[in-house]
Amino acid sequence: MVILHYYKRPSKTDSSIGSLLRTAQTALGDGVQAVQRELCFNVNWTGEALPGSSATELLQWIFGCPFEDGDIATQTFLSPSASDLLIEIGPRLNFSTAASTNAVSVCRAAGLETVDRIECSCRYLIKCDQRPSSSQEACLVASLHDRMTEQCYPEPISSFAVAVHPEPVFHVDILGEGRAALMKANNQLGLAFDSWDLDFYTSLFQKLGRNPTSVECFDLAQSNSEHSRHWFFKGRLVVDGQEAKESLFESIMRTQDRSNPNNVIKFCDNSSAIQGKEILSLWPRDPSHSSPFEKRTSTRHVIFTAETHNFPTGVAPFSGATTGTGGRIRDVQCTGRGAHVIAGTAGYSFGNLNIPGYSLPWEDPSLPYPGNFARPVEVAIGASDGASDYGNKFGEPVLAGFARSFGQRLVDGERYEWIKPIMFSGGIGAMEDTHVRKEIPQPGMDVVKVGGPVYRIGVGGGAASSIQVQGDNASELDFGAVQRGDAEMEQKMNRVLRGCVESGEDNPICSLHDQGAGGNGNVLKELSEPAGATIYASRFQLGDPTLSVLEIWGAEYQESNALLLRPRDATFLRRLARRERCPVDFVGRITGDGRILLVDDTKVPASDAELKEGQAGGRPTPVNLKLEWVLGKMPRKEFVLKRVKRALRPLDLPRDLSVADALQRVLRLPSVASKRYLTNKVDRSVTGLVAQQQCVGPLHTPLADVAVVALSPFEIVGGATALGEQPIKGLIDPAAGARLAVAEALTNLVFARVTDLKDVKCSGNWMWAAKLPGEGAALAEACRAMCAVMGDLGVAVDGGKDSLSMAARVGTETVKAPGTLVISAYAVCPDIRSTVTPDLKCPEGKGTLLHVAVNPDRHRLGGSALAQCFSQLGDVSPDLDSPSTLVSCFQVTQELLKDGLISAGHDVSDGGLLTCLLEMAFAGNCGAHIELGAPGANALEVLFAEEPGLVLEVSRAAAADACRRYREAGVRCVPVGHSSSRGASAMVRVSVNGQEVLAEKVGTLRGWWEATSFQLERLQANPECVAQEEAGLAKRTEPTFIMTFNPQEELPLLQEIALPAPRVAVLREEGSNGDREMVTAFLMAGFQVWDLNMEDLCSGEIALDSFRGLVFVGGFSYADVLGSAKGWAASVTFNPRARAQFQAFHRRRDTFSLGVCNGCQLMALLGWVGAESPEAEAEAGGSLKPGLLLSPNTSGRFESRFVMTNIEESPALMLRGMAGSTLGIWVAHGEGRMQFRSAEILARLRSARLVPLRYVDDQGLPTEEYPLNPNGSPLGIAGVCSPDGRHLAMMPHPERCILPWQWPWMPSSWRQSLKVSPWLRMFQNACEWCLRYPEGQP
Repeated sequence: MVILHYYKRPSKTDSSIGSLLRTAQTALGDGVQAVQRELCFNVNWTGEALPGSSATELLQWIFGCPFEDGDIATQTFLSPSASDLLIEIGPRLNFSTAASTNAVSVCRAAGLETVDRIECSCRYLIKCDQRPSSSQEACLVASLHDRMTEQCYPEPISSFAVAVHPEPVFHVDILGEGRAALMKANNQLGLAFDSWDLDFYTSLFQKLGRNPTSVECFDLAQSNSEHSRHWFFKGRLVVDGQEAKESLFESIMRTQDRSNPNNVIKFCDNSSAIQGKEILSLWPRDPSHSSPFEKRTSTRHVIFTAETHNFPTGVAPFSGATTGTGGRIRDVQCTGRGAHVIAGTAGYSFGNLNIPGYSLPWEDPSLPYPGNFARPVEVAIGASDGASDYGNKFGEPVLAGFARSFGQRLVDGERYEWIKPIMFSGGIGAMEDTHVRKEIPQPGMDVVKVGGPVYRIGVGGGAASSIQVQGDNASELDFGAVQRGDAEMEQKMNRVLRGCVESGEDNPICSLHDQGAGGNGNVLKELSEPAGATIYASRFQLGDPTLSVLEIWGAEYQESNALLLRPRDATFLRRLARRERCPVDFVGRITGDGRILLVDDTKVPASDAELKEGQAGGRPTPVNLKLEWVLGKMPRKEFVLKRVKRALRPLDLPRDLSVADALQRVLRLPSVASKRYLTNKVDRSVTGLVAQQQCVGPLHTPLADVAVVALSPFEIVGGATALGEQPIKGLIDPAAGARLAVAEALTNLVFARVTDLKDVKCSGNWMWAAKLPGEGAALAEACRAMCAVMGDLGVAVDGGKDSLSMAARVGTETVKAPGTLVISAYAVCPDIRSTVTPDLKCPEGKGTLLHVAVNPDRHRLGGSALAQCFSQLGDVSPDLDSPSTLVSCFQVTQELLKDGLISAGHDVSDGGLLTCLLEMAFAGNCGAHIELGAPGANALEVLFAEEPGLVLEVSRAAAADACRRYREAGVRCVPVGHSSSRGASAMVRVSVNGQEVLAEKVGTLRGWWEATSFQLERLQANPECVAQEEAGLAKRTEPTFIMTFNPQEELPLLQEIALPAPRVAVLREEGSNGDREMVTAFLMAGFQVWDLNMEDLCSGEIALDSFRGLVFVGGFSYADVLGSAKGWAASVTFNPRARAQFQAFHRRRDTFSLGVCNGCQLMALLGWVGAESPEAEAEAGGSLKPGLLLSPNTSGRFESRFVMTNIEESPALMLRGMAGSTLGIWVAHGEGRMQFRSAEILARLRSARLVPLRYVDDQGLPTEEYPLNPNGSPLGIAGVCSPDGRHLAMMPHPERCILPWQWPWMPSSWRQSLKVSPWLRMFQNACEWCLRYPEGQP
């Protein structure tokens, strides 16, 4: 075994060199002349001999760029002189990274079995005038890496072995030393036991007459931590000497009493669920084999879950957010006996950003921040990067969220700030009615783990997250809580679980739980309760051979679930897992004796016979606990709380403060400002089920109030979800803050049609420093208020989570985070097309604007954005004064939606009424004339008070009727102006009480609102691209769509019912995630569509002979770890069986192929399009030297955009009859820039008309301007076809735009008239071609 080093030549076009040079100069001074960077692939070679020439060539191909010769070498390309600095930074070696796992999978797919780990390090050569000092070097190293996940390599690494020896299991001598022994173990193992815990467990084991093992103590700490047990919400609360009549959890459960009983799951399981509808959807005939898809009818319910991952995200933002997202996805997967993941939501709360060079007046740069937490700006970017990256790779769109920043010393001198941030993740999904109830564990059932291997990750995370004040525990334990996200593994696991679910009545899963806090110890106890189980340590697949039994039992390694299975179904599960290349471990048996028994058989593995009988065979049992001791009813903890009356001071604003000056601040506050920096890097179209995501209007502005998804592409029924959180107002009045969170969620949700207000259910997530003085009482007050107002409204909570250690130590000061309640409201949506968005539409050229006031004549500024922007809080916050008014408001608005009378709508929230009106103008890119009357109130109060309400745009003809309906329901609704002309130069004019207080161009105002987002964009994307987008927004009007054909005309042969449907194979590889929407598109066009993956082809289970079409779908094959589609191309090029299949298919004249996104990248690498010569293309099927390559986007990041493409004349058979059309289309990729081996190849493709698709600007002209061209492809090229037109490769996603409701924006005339999307014609053309030319086109 030896470490091989493969160095990659520094790129001449590395866009990061400029920022690296600035970083080096900041740390080392002006003596820095230049910076060079190379990558080093550190390969663990397990072969007996060093790699031969063929293996070396293969590794160089895998690591290198197909366009460059000699870019990979076994010697470094860097040549330091004596004064230079050479720094190598790579991942910490304590566990294999997800990138390594996927890189090894690429090698295995290419037939290289003698590689088991590949870690990539970055080597920086800093050219200096003189040698920097050691302190300067340390400063530079600190700025170049994430200390929680990376380390500096002083020398090239020679071994991946880590000097770790498994800790032996020991007994804690409670019988001999009593409580003191447990206290010692508490400190040694980082258990976070409080005084109550120490007393309880000391007493328990004294009664049992035995000493616990170290593994049992660790198990109890995780399983019964606040994080897992929710002691506070279930405990006895004594507030100011008076005991509460019921626990907070009991109060929350009673919200169900006054709501409709539509929950099918509540307060149990991994998610909650509400009664859904009978729908028609896609089902594979046999998920364990390649098979055709069928349409079946079933009853499908809507499910929702939400959780937070705050502590890990505060320590290491990217990895913490990835694993937070992954954990929440598993909560959705593991509902009932398995469920469908559809979409996510995300929220971030962080401290003052202090962006370098961008001063915000309310931020105090002198305030200190602790070294053991990431800075707020790092959280804002890193956490959103992590959540986005995970969702992008898994294939889950993120459709809604929030972002809030706060840091302030209050009047009493106490500092409140999100030093410990909030990373919130929610998920909406669906489940089959037949899978709602988990089965009770029965003796003889197999205990099975599905997913990734065990790593030393997140050991003690549940206890670490329960520390009262972060910073009180030893910093090395913070490293133990750092986690590892592998979206690729999660996706493979999801395909296994989905295959079980899609077996319908034959679903083999009896029960299913996700692994999270507490690791195997927690999930296997939950799974086996109350029957009990025997578990065998040797049966777990290990990612690290040095793991101790304690770590195997307690590590929170990710991407793993546990399930119960009847032995007769084991063969099916193994076959399905083998097809999806997902590990599956049979680790134990249900015994029925009520005990959880962990057998340490690592030295002498138990036999299958012993496992079948649940026998220990005399081996050590480090865990031997009755489940009722751990999970049974335990004594409630008592919490003695005292209210602390906060010192408050009335808001004191500058006397001469103008509305424009106030706006310049308010529109830059992160909670108010544009969230473009969040939305454009996260996939918002994958699945093809997205009916409403964040971005609205002609310029794709991130302002939607509600997220809406379909339950099936063949139905218009779906689910809607919306968020509400108002923590700053809660600092003034916790009860008001809670009521306003509920109100905000509902005034957001109201813009999607739902079945009934009383059908709305909510997840309530609490993030609070509840154990610190005054905070527990404030939380209790907020909770009681939330429960009461929900009763008045008729909505209810059906689930949620809590995180009650929201404080951090900064020096000697404890900094508390503002107590936060996040409400996620969700409901069934009977018609997903009825959603209303905030962008003004100017119906008939001039829409009427209506203000629907829930709290009429109230203008309270406490806790407002305006107050925060002047470093104040205020003393009187808004509230929900009359819940019944909100009920009436909701009901009338829903009626208007159903009748189609509202053209635009938005809720009044952060920033107040003026911000609401301006955001509607920003999104519509049009002007507005506003006239507000409020006798006795000044303009700032009227415009910036955040009293709940709505603003609607209706046609002038409908205005009187709308006002009448609200008035008759007891709700004030008054006209406040009208929308006007379009374009960035259109004017916004605002008058209050007859006096004009604002007159400004909408483009100027939008520039203020976008400013903070673009500053953050510059820190996460190519600054030149950011500047282009910022400048472009200031001058754009709206896209010009053109359609040269009638998409509703059916092609002649498609009307021939008697003709057999041609077969098309939708092919996927590890990490592909766009297959289901592609299946839908071809099925709708008339094909028989088959599900194939590369394992089917490589194993020889199926051949391509019977298929007319072959489709390569989008996604991240092997997580694109070594370049886009590189691993997929390797599995085709170097696997003889697959290569032969591909070549035979390509040579046939009766076949066609389509590659989209990752599939486009694959077709280019294989030479099916864009080959060096037409002759090479004709022989393609595995090319080592392609003529076309898809490179990283010029922006340097993943791009999710709705862009315009022009369809040009070409031989592409799928685009026949569509030339001249300019259509909107989704893109979602990180590597989409077309790069040609030579100018001659590009010229040949153009002259032969083999470029059928190009990105165009608003005038329909081909463009390279960002983001209209999202990746920087030359001449706006978005797609390439073969000379005979049979093979088409394109980066945009037509399969996500085949239904009108999938388009985020289209001209209003199209929206009213189009029943079929024009992109469906592509797929119909393919079917028509197959039917017309059964032997291939002559």
